[in-house]
Amino acid sequence: MSLSDRLNEDMKQAMKSQDKFKLSVIRMVRSTIKNSEIDLKRSLDDNEVLDVLTREIKQRKDSLQEFTKAGRDDLAENLQAELVILAEYMPQQLSEEEVKAIVQQTIQQIGASSKADMGKVMTALMPQVKGRADGKLINQLVQQLLG
Repeated sequence: MSLSDRLNEDMKQAMKSQDKFKLSVIRMVRSTIKNSEIDLKRSLDDNEVLDVLTREIKQRKDSLQEFTKAGRDDLAENLQAELVILAEYMPQQLSEEEVKAIVQQTIQQIGASSKADMGKVMTALMPQVKGRADGKLINQLVQQLLG
C-alpha cells in the first residue's frame, strides 16, 4: 500500500472513529501533498510523499522549539501531538550509532579527508538515510568525523 493510500485509509478511519484531531492532521498533510501534485502536474510517488512528510515534521519541530522558548506550552503540546501522528507515516528511524556507521562508511568510500569534502559526503549520504534520520544529526556527525 502506498503512503498516499495509507493516508486516505487512515483519514477514513479517523472519520469513522470521530477522531477530529487526527483527521485534521491527516487532512492538512493530504492538502500539502495535493498542492505539490498540482504544482508538478502529476501524482507524487512514495519518495516525494515522504519528502512532504519530512518537511512537515521539520516545520513542526522548529515551531515546537520556538513555542517552548516563548512559554506557550498549550501550543507546544498541540504540535507534539501532531508530531506523534506524522511519525506514524515515517520509516523506522535509525539510531545515532547506525547513522554514525553509515557516515563513516560513506566517508571511506568517497575518500573524504577534510571539511572541504563535506558537500560530496552529504550528497552521497542523504539518499541512503532519506526519511530515516534527522538532517541536523547527520550534518553534526559529518562535521565531527571530518573535523
